[in-house]
Amino acid sequence: MTAASEPQPLPLPLPIMLGVDAAEPADAALAWAADEAARRGVRLHLVHAVLPVTHHVRGVEETAHHKALRQLGDEALDKATARAHERQPGLEVTTFITDGTPAQVLVRRSAHARLVVLGSRRLGRLGEMLSAVSTTVPVSAHAACPVAVVPEAGRTEEEPPYLVVGVDASRSAEAALEHALEAAASQGASVRAVWVWQRRLPGFFDEDAALEACHRQLHEATAGLSSAYRDVPLSHAVLRGHPVEALAEASEHALAVIVGRRGREGFTGMRLGSVPHGLLHRATCPVVTVPPPADEGV
Repeated sequence: MTAASEPQPLPLPLPIMLGVDAAEPADAALAWAADEAARRGVRLHLVHAVLPVTHHVRGVEETAHHKALRQLGDEALDKATARAHERQPGLEVTTFITDGTPAQVLVRRSAHARLVVLGSRRLGRLGEMLSAVSTTVPVSAHAACPVAVVPEAGRTEEEPPYLVVGVDASRSAEAALEHALEAAASQGASVRAVWVWQRRLPGFFDEDAALEACHRQLHEATAGLSSAYRDVPLSHAVLRGHPVEALAEASEHALAVIVGRRGREGFTGMRLGSVPHGLLHRATCPVVTVPPPADEGV
């Protein structure tokens, strides 16, 4: 007769992870992340990366400058923890600090997060390429989980609240739609599914027929998931123009705009895709980039 095995503890739910910058604290991102963690009943995990030592002095591994940077990181995490508790009393907050390039650290730890939240420094494209601490594009392009980039600029959100999601016929867009519906369900919000038409569709010779085809494809693309989230109000819109401009305008007063990531190999910006990349610079609301399904690779 064999002894009964001990019951195994259930795995902890994945946390909301926030990248903390000691030089430029992102108050809006912290508030957004704390609210999201509290709403979902999970912990908030604060992560800070200290650029590694590149020059040793007489064999000493840590220079005074590096020690000072690490101390600043510890202080930034303490302040962020205090602010998170002020906003959401009772929220469980954990912290982590390590040496490394911020983007690489956040991407690596994203495999153990439900969502990564970042503040937006609004660097230009050249600034992103040259800055060692730029995180928004590389993390959005490579993270294993969805990434929310929250701008600091003040803005007004429309009531009742809504989320905007970019939809096309791709699997990546389907993943974005599922994330949008799940997020809306947790926030009591509606979802506006947007299909952007850029050019005449092959086989159609008039605009009315082309628009009708776009509407049909949009409804077909959302039908399966909308039936699984019947309590979430879902509306459809076909807009004409450039996808970045159309989605940015449609989400001006939204809780967030959500888009799928291309998921192909290549340079960071190409891997992210032109629409998410453009929205990080153009949208005034938080931009959530959702990775493609696992069977498509990341």
